[in-house]
Amino acid sequence: MFKKEAHMAHSAQGSETIIAQGVKVEGDFSSDGNVLIDGEVVGSIKTAQNLQIGQTARIHASVTAATALIAGEILGDLEATERLELTATSKVRGNITTAVLSVEPGAEINGTITMSGPESSKRGGRRASTEEYSEEQVG
Repeated sequence: MFKKEAHMAHSAQGSETIIAQGVKVEGDFSSDGNVLIDGEVVGSIKTAQNLQIGQTARIHASVTAATALIAGEILGDLEATERLELTATSKVRGNITTAVLSVEPGAEINGTITMSGPESSKRGGRRASTEEYSEEQVG
């Protein structure tokens, strides 16, 4: 019963971990596979693949993933080495580093955004502070 609740499943790209709503994890969390979080995490999160933060998730951690889709709340720095998508319900309070960024109207960001990747690292990266743009310009 408990193994099913923890939902550690194998997929074609490795394993998938789900932290369900109502579950709280404290400490350093690391995975080689995809991670879906609807609960609460305090500490750090690192995955080599895809990270999905659900609308009910509350993250108080530094976060690192290859790609990330954020619909919940993150308090801490966020790095998505390939791509980051912020939905209208997302709230990020921390610095963001990513190669590709997609932000839906309504998303909240308080921190700096650094665009980095193979092409931008050759140019020295692009850095933009959210304070430089008003809400009307962003959404």
